[in-house]
Amino acid sequence: VGWVKADTKAIQAIHDHVITHNPRVSVSHSDYSTWNLHVKNVQEEDRGMYMCQINTDPMKSQMGYLDVVVPPDIINEDTSGDVMVPEGGTVKLTCRARGYPVPHVLWRREDNVDLVIKEPSGVKTKVSSYQGEILKLTKITRSEMGAYLCIASNGIPPSVSKRIMVNVHFHPVIQVPNQLVGAPLGTDVTIECYVEASPKSINYWVRDTGEMVISSERYEVKMVVKSIFEVKMVLMIRNFQQRDVGSYRCIAKNSLGEVESSIRLYEIPGPTRKVYQPPYDEEDYVDQYGSAEREEEEEQSNTLVQRAGVIPTLGPPALGTHHTYTENQVPFPPARGGGPRPGTSRSSDLQHGQVLIVGLLPFLLALR
Repeated sequence: VGWVKADTKAIQAIHDHVITHNPRVSVSHSDYSTWNLHVKNVQEEDRGMYMCQINTDPMKSQMGYLDVVVPPDIINEDTSGDVMVPEGGTVKLTCRARGYPVPHVLWRREDNVDLVIKEPSGVKTKVSSYQGEILKLTKITRSEMGAYLCIASNGIPPSVSKRIMVNVHFHPVIQVPNQLVGAPLGTDVTIECYVEASPKSINYWVRDTGEMVISSERYEVKMVVKSIFEVKMVLMIRNFQQRDVGSYRCIAKNSLGEVESSIRLYEIPGPTRKVYQPPYDEEDYVDQYGSAEREEEEEQSNTLVQRAGVIPTLGPPALGTHHTYTENQVPFPPARGGGPRPGTSRSSDLQHGQVLIVGLLPFLLALR
């Protein structure tokens, strides 16, 4: 039995003897009826057709194919590395891989954000992944900045990938949600600025006096990272006082430029204080009510007098008394129970009797 590599016509072995100089090749048999050719640590050059021949007349042979598969591997020297590009520019990313079968290459973003493919005609297409060795990003924007993955696979595990960082450079930009902030004295006040910059900017606060604001007992300065190129600047002023009123500038600087924005902080009145009203005195309330009742009775009496006219008194007043009534006044009627009415005297009672006599005089004359 002989073994031959068909494509190269190289004899591998005859009977028990290995002819090739390849130390990885060996033969075995079982009772001289079953023969085997062994290839250890298979390499790509071992791929191809193998033929075993039986030395009979006529000769008999059988063919077999050895397929050697190779998992994918990225060729680093032919693949792009991290790149920097100005905003609005164009970047071309290349990823090459080897393996057998020939691997295919797929691109996607590490953060799973859609890729924006721009055609020369101006048509934009958003895709979750892009297949091909070359990925071209034209008129690139800051939102396209980030890590890109090129993934090579050919069905033979494992798949491999390479991470390529795309940095888009632009000068700083500041956005201020509220440029005028008011707060009552004694409260904690927070003001904010949103900064976008690449490369990363140096960010700080400055008062209108030129004093730089740093974290202390009065101030708390924080930077909150929102994305790869966006930062939120936060300044909290504790126990806001009159001396804190004024302008605060947020400033951002990087190698491409500097920008600032201003926030005006002012005082607003605090919550109004409630004035305590003591409860009314019940005794005073009764006295007031009695006074109003008396005034109402006086108004009714005055009305009667106005209708009847002024009633003259009969003779001079009693000795030692002197009380003058105006046109709209009449004496108070006697108090119930025979007691004097508050605010009246005995002389006023005499005057009241005189008025009654004068009122009854016409009636007595008519009876006669």
